[in-house]
Amino acid sequence: MSYLPYALLGLAAYTFVAPLTKLATRDLSSTTVAFVTNGMLALAALAVVVVSSEELSGALTHPDAKYMLAAGAFLSVGIIAYYRALALGPVSVVVPIFGTFLVTSAAAGVVILDEPLTARKVTGVALAVVAIYLVAVE
Repeated sequence: MSYLPYALLGLAAYTFVAPLTKLATRDLSSTTVAFVTNGMLALAALAVVVVSSEELSGALTHPDAKYMLAAGAFLSVGIIAYYRALALGPVSVVVPIFGTFLVTSAAAGVVILDEPLTARKVTGVALAVVAIYLVAVE
């Protein structure tokens, strides 16, 4: 199966994360909400691993496990900070600022992973920066 249906499904589902998190953190701690929601994510991912018979123990000892663990550490910091920002600020400002990770991740892909930098990609990233600025700045 192509990556596109998964990307679109992820977009559709993730669309509701910020508004629902904002509602949840009206009276609940952002850290508690992060723990519960991401605990659900961990359990769902484990279920997919088990159902698809993927090798989990081998992944933990694989030479590339260091990247997986580093990604987990960055994800943890990023999500906890994101949930705290949602608890404290408006969704309409927090989400576009957080969404700038699309730009910084694309740049990291070019710099760290030696992905090609094309005029089309530069234009797309520039337009994304403009869009984020227009939405985030009041």
